Amino acid sequence: MTITEKPHRSTESGTAAPTPFVALSRAMIKGFLRDKATLFFTFLFPLMFLVIFGLIFGNQGSSKTEIGVVGDGPVVSALEQSGVVEFKRFGSTEEALTEVTGGDLPAYIAENGNDISLRFAASDSTQAGLVNGLVSGVVDQTNLAATGQPPRFTLDAAQVEDSSLKAIQYMLPGILSWAVSIASVFGAALTFVNWRKKQVLRRLQLAPVQPSTVLGSRIVVSLGVALLQFTLFVGIALLPMFGLRLSGQWWLAIPLLLVGTLAFFSIGMLVGAFCKTEEAASGAANLITLPMAFLSGAFYPVDQMPQWLQTVSKVLPMRHLNDGMLDVMVRDKGAQALLVPAVVLIGFTLVLGFIASKVFRWED
Repeated sequence: MTITEKPHRSTESGTAAPTPFVALSRAMIKGFLRDKATLFFTFLFPLMFLVIFGLIFGNQGSSKTEIGVVGDGPVVSALEQSGVVEFKRFGSTEEALTEVTGGDLPAYIAENGNDISLRFAASDSTQAGLVNGLVSGVVDQTNLAATGQPPRFTLDAAQVEDSSLKAIQYMLPGILSWAVSIASVFGAALTFVNWRKKQVLRRLQLAPVQPSTVLGSRIVVSLGVALLQFTLFVGIALLPMFGLRLSGQWWLAIPLLLVGTLAFFSIGMLVGAFCKTEEAASGAANLITLPMAFLSGAFYPVDQMPQWLQTVSKVLPMRHLNDGMLDVMVRDKGAQALLVPAVVLIGFTLVLGFIASKVFRWED
């Protein structure tokens, strides 16, 4: 005989008792709020990364590269007028070379008549490439000017994004995706492992409560936590010290974030189904979420990775969540940009959710 869930019960005071769904949701929310460690790793831990990166790279767009200079001439003057670099002048190339070799400067340029020397530190490939390209361009322009011939081609260069965009615009979606993955994967895995260990799931199985009620209440809590994370992270990033600017249809990131939460929740279900202790579940969740964050562009640009790693990252839900939120929050795209990320995240949720339901255990 199948035991069905009763819709309502009346208490002695005449008020309707909460349904099992509401009661379970309340219990999970109270347990979440009372667990200081969970609150720390859900909100404060990822938020520290946003604050630290925001402070470090907040003024990146206005900073200049400092290089050493020996001598003077038209090339050095053109570099100085470009406004891209700052000069630290030296009396000899030996002094400048010592600074570059010691890592205090990325490069130095020496101009003596028609001879131009550029020495750079290859250990900083980004700065070396920037200085090398800049000096080469200035030398080419100076050579052309010396011939007295007008330039045949002109270059009109400008960024496609709003000029007011700062680094926080690109960091927020990735760090937020990582934060949501932590809350969803850890929350689902640790809850089910803990409840199985303490025989809570066993008692729920024997009670007039449907499995869908238990699962649905946990999903609602995870979605609510994701919305709180979005509000908190975006609110802090909007502070003047970080300078986040929301434009276009940024609000489309919210439904995509909720879909991504379901995908991460399905991972947590699978982890919770296999692990028998909270320590094992925590280790497995860390082993999944942290590498996925690096491979999905949360901390490191995906386009700077080897091609085979870029291909691997396309099967990860965080990559599609991050890309989708970047499209609507930074690149000013519309709902059509979310079609592929949403389909991938929904498909990922259905596949892993189905597998987790087949291996799920009510008791050890």
